[in-house]
Amino acid sequence: MPSVAVKLYSVFFKFMLKHRLQNRQTLIIDDPNDVTSFGVTSRPDEESITASNPSFTDGVATKDIHIDPTTSVSIRIFLPETCLGSPDPDVRSQCNKSRVKALIGSDPRRNSYGAATTDNVTDNNNHYRNSFNNHRRKSYGSCNVDDLALKSENGVYRGYAPSGKNCRKLPVMLQFHGGGFVSGSTDSVSNDFFCRRIAKLCDVIVLAVGYRLSPENRYPAALEDGLKALHWLAKQANLAECSKSLGNRRGGGDMKKSDSHGHIADAFGASMAEPWLAAHGDPSRCVLLGVSCGGNIADYVARKAVEAGNLLDPVKVVAQVLMYPFFIGNVPTHSEIKLANSYFYDKAMCILAWKLFLPEGEFDLDHPAANPLVAGRGGPPLKRMPPTLTIVAEHDWMRDRAIAYSEELRKVNVDAPVLEYKDAVHEFATLDMLLKTPQAQACAEDIAIWVKKHISLRGHEFSY
Repeated sequence: MPSVAVKLYSVFFKFMLKHRLQNRQTLIIDDPNDVTSFGVTSRPDEESITASNPSFTDGVATKDIHIDPTTSVSIRIFLPETCLGSPDPDVRSQCNKSRVKALIGSDPRRNSYGAATTDNVTDNNNHYRNSFNNHRRKSYGSCNVDDLALKSENGVYRGYAPSGKNCRKLPVMLQFHGGGFVSGSTDSVSNDFFCRRIAKLCDVIVLAVGYRLSPENRYPAALEDGLKALHWLAKQANLAECSKSLGNRRGGGDMKKSDSHGHIADAFGASMAEPWLAAHGDPSRCVLLGVSCGGNIADYVARKAVEAGNLLDPVKVVAQVLMYPFFIGNVPTHSEIKLANSYFYDKAMCILAWKLFLPEGEFDLDHPAANPLVAGRGGPPLKRMPPTLTIVAEHDWMRDRAIAYSEELRKVNVDAPVLEYKDAVHEFATLDMLLKTPQAQACAEDIAIWVKKHISLRGHEFSY
């Protein structure tokens, strides 16, 4: 069972959440046409926020980017320091060897469904360990020494600006925060901490998407914003490729439209290609990660990516992680009945959040955005979905429907394991109070092990 401190904090949390949801529900708009599509992506009066820091003082540099001039959609980039060179293989080997027991089901803190067999996991672990111990293997180059010139005398970076031509490429992860579609943000202290942890453990560039919140912008705004972020990533990848082509043709008259680094520039001379992504991003290895309602967004974006196919080149979604997704339906599951009044997010408050998110007059718990298994949902066949890792908590009323969705994916031969954490509650790995618990750390490490299986380059599996 959760600790006494967690239970007490849950009571306070639910009281405050109910008060905020009711206040938003009483928001009456006389003329719907007065609603602006620009929207809001954060509520700083409700949660603590942290500023971006474009240096590697704690191992991860961050920056905020507004990606759409017509809306408030933004992205916070989390760039791990390992982009400057190959990471120390011994350190990562020691970290991940301690996590192998979790994959073979011997760890008592959680159960797994649809996982690989013990023999396969053992073989993968041997290959994993041997690859890390092979110091000769370096699948990526390292940045030019000029990139490190921003280091001051006391060893603290003033800000990172890549200038080398042989920078290490990292996979890209799109992260969608939770909050029931009505709260949460990319710059909250809890989301910033979680994304930094994932960026370090998975060794990826994390793009935390700040989507528009409801009720200011109802369905399908948040889902479309998630897809918009994926299209922005594809655009950035193509701009970076064009910049590289321009650099190879330097000396011609066309160079007037590029900046001093060979980047395509706008009318004001600013580089249109995001420099961190241009230097270090590998969009051909893109992972989606959604937390709570962000899991619904991630699943929607994955479906749209499958439908788009080669139109998103060079972006390729290779896997997705659904952390206690915000699924619901008209026919209650066993966990929805037994755990309806569970910790932090009970079913009644979540239904209220859905009423604030879905368009007025269209409220239905079997809405395609709410129930992934509803008949006639549309989209591509499940067999075309990317590998999907589902994280569920023992004391979460949403767990059964998430497990059922994973089972449907496995029926059509999609790699879709489920990790269920004992004595855990909804958002146990991302809530501010629980972020530094051993269980939250273990969950992040489990995610890293699974994600690396799908983002490793052929011939260099687990080499970073």
